[in-house]
Amino acid sequence: MLDTALLFAQTVAVAGIAGWIVTGVYDNLRHPQNNEFYTAQVMSLARMREAYPDEYARVAHRAITSRGLQIAAFRLVVAVELVAALVLSAAVLALALALPGLVDASLARALGLVGAAIFTGIWAGFLVMGNYFCYWFCHEWGQNTHYQMTLWGMATLILLAQGG
Repeated sequence: MLDTALLFAQTVAVAGIAGWIVTGVYDNLRHPQNNEFYTAQVMSLARMREAYPDEYARVAHRAITSRGLQIAAFRLVVAVELVAALVLSAAVLALALALPGLVDASLARALGLVGAAIFTGIWAGFLVMGNYFCYWFCHEWGQNTHYQMTLWGMATLILLAQGG
């Protein structure tokens, strides 16, 4: 009974992050200008240049102002998000099918671990790159979101590591 409850909790946890990333990918594919604009702002240090000119002067060499590079970086992120969305969606299906015993639970958990690791890696990557681009100066909300998504992914990884 406990094994079934754990598997159910793992299914729900993976479905949560899958739903979040699927929605994000959908929005990034359908309305890329919404997030691409902010990605470009962070990479160019635009807000920092305006609001904190002295601090900007010390790290201005980090700015990436090439629109081509900014767009390529955004597209790379969306591609990785798409992979995470696909793996996590497959993991949710596998975990749900493992509940009645139609799929091996350890295989379903392993798929969930891979998807959750990609999910967590995306947000940890944003934290690292955001740190490089000093986004805590003017994009605190972004940093906070990325931090919380990293923690959510890590919590899911920990839960999935609890095998039955």
